[in-house]
Amino acid sequence: MWPNRSRYIDLSHTIEDGLITYKGLPAPIICDFLSREASKAFYEDGTEFQIGKIELVSNTGTYVDCPFHRFEDGKDLADTELDKFVDLAAVCIRVPHTETLKITKTYFEGFDLENKAVLIATGWDAHWNTEHYFENSPYVTKEAAEFLRDSNVALVGIDSQNVDDVTSTSRPVHTILLKEEILIAEHLCNLGNLPQKGFTFSAVPPKFKGVGTFPVRAYAKLA
Repeated sequence: MWPNRSRYIDLSHTIEDGLITYKGLPAPIICDFLSREASKAFYEDGTEFQIGKIELVSNTGTYVDCPFHRFEDGKDLADTELDKFVDLAAVCIRVPHTETLKITKTYFEGFDLENKAVLIATGWDAHWNTEHYFENSPYVTKEAAEFLRDSNVALVGIDSQNVDDVTSTSRPVHTILLKEEILIAEHLCNLGNLPQKGFTFSAVPPKFKGVGTFPVRAYAKLA
């Protein structure tokens, strides 16, 4: 089966103070609101707490996009049903970035994709937190997005900075998928550790109103 492997595989990057997820967006600020030292003034000797303070844009780390991210009248995080985020039957499709950056529909043909989370393993996550990560990166074509939509997939995830081609100002993949309430997960990692099938995918954000994107703890559960 899968000897010496955990039943769970973490697919999310660590978010830390100063991390740049996407060029042009500010890094998160992670600090103490109440430090352990300061908390001593409020509690008996030997009792202390830390309360953190976090300032970040919603597109930070590994995150999921909901329809509201692209469409004003689309469902936000709070409106999106929980079963859209958790225990999704999944398939991992390998498209090494060393072979191509352009992910066409041919890579998805022949797979059973209906109601599946389709995770695209390009290996681009190896460049995470480096300047190279922000250069031309793997992306899904418009035709491939249409094929995924017509295949009734549940979610599309990728281990690069965007499902769309960031060298263009057009975002056809976001438009096509989110219009049909097909969620998008970006900046995934460790997809190379997954089998092709026989696992589920979960990536659950907080239940925010008026927000269409937020960091998640994404993971796979092996069957």
